[in-house]
Amino acid sequence: MSTYIDLDYINRISPRLQNFKKKREYLFNFRCPVCGDSKKSKSKARAYLYRVKTDMFFKCHNCGASNNLANFIKLIDTTIHNQYILDRFKGGKPKLEKSILDKFKDTTKTRLKTTPLRKLKAFSDIDDEHPAKQYLIKRKIPEKYFSKLFLCNKFQEYVNGLRPGTYSELNKKYEHPRLIIPFYDVNHEVFALQGRAFGKEIPKYVTLKIDDTKQKIFGLDRADIRNRLYIVEGPIDSLFIDNCIAAAGADIHMSFVSHNNVVFIFDNEPRNKEIINRMYKAIDKNFEIVIWPNHIKEKDINEMILSGKSKQDIQYIINQNTYSGLSALTQLNTYKRI
Repeated sequence: MSTYIDLDYINRISPRLQNFKKKREYLFNFRCPVCGDSKKSKSKARAYLYRVKTDMFFKCHNCGASNNLANFIKLIDTTIHNQYILDRFKGGKPKLEKSILDKFKDTTKTRLKTTPLRKLKAFSDIDDEHPAKQYLIKRKIPEKYFSKLFLCNKFQEYVNGLRPGTYSELNKKYEHPRLIIPFYDVNHEVFALQGRAFGKEIPKYVTLKIDDTKQKIFGLDRADIRNRLYIVEGPIDSLFIDNCIAAAGADIHMSFVSHNNVVFIFDNEPRNKEIINRMYKAIDKNFEIVIWPNHIKEKDINEMILSGKSKQDIQYIINQNTYSGLSALTQLNTYKRI
């Protein structure tokens, strides 16, 4: 859980912070390492670590410096920062000493106890002639992932079995089979599920979180953050790019990917204001992003595969159209007018 991880790392760096003390739960006070606080008074401490929702942030009320916890740790010690990023990506609960657990108690609990995939059938065990299996084949989803994708014939009934009362009344009119895309963490444990419609059923995607403390990030079981990491929007798109994760339709908290070797790949929709705003946000945070060239007409990576482009073709296009900083702003300002 991210709260355990944050508190563990605050405990690790606390000896390096002058006048460090806990004011109350999730609020810590110390002398600012950026400005040094007052030169006249060694007792003044106007810097704080505080929590917003499930994440910790740094703020100095003397010099105005502020940052998320990841970048604050990076300011204190880059080695500890690198380990922090690894632990955040693992998304698990670290082994803390008992004294730390007693001091920083977190009562967050997983809501589901049922093994979520127990009653489902993996596509690797389904005949190729099955209409649902044909859907995967026609979309050219790599066969090596068939064992991690599942068929659910009655989605509402299935969800209610995991979390009773999610659907108050089962309506046969809206009871459709769905492709189940499990979200695995680095320990290969399922922490979320996405049900994707095979046809034009509404909504197209339904996501169920098993662990509410984790972000909806798909592909953590395959990600290697020691190397260049690509971040796309849809789970299916991520299956066609090496070392790629998906934000699953939501922004990834920037502290979660605060290391530099990250490339954001957004859908190719230059008239979509929401996507354009996310692209500006990524540039503002100094991340590299892909800005698709004019000759690419497909909306996303899967459509590019279906149009006849190979995985190598797409990787080449990505490499040739990755930008950051001022060049990214220039390219984006042109791209959004298309």
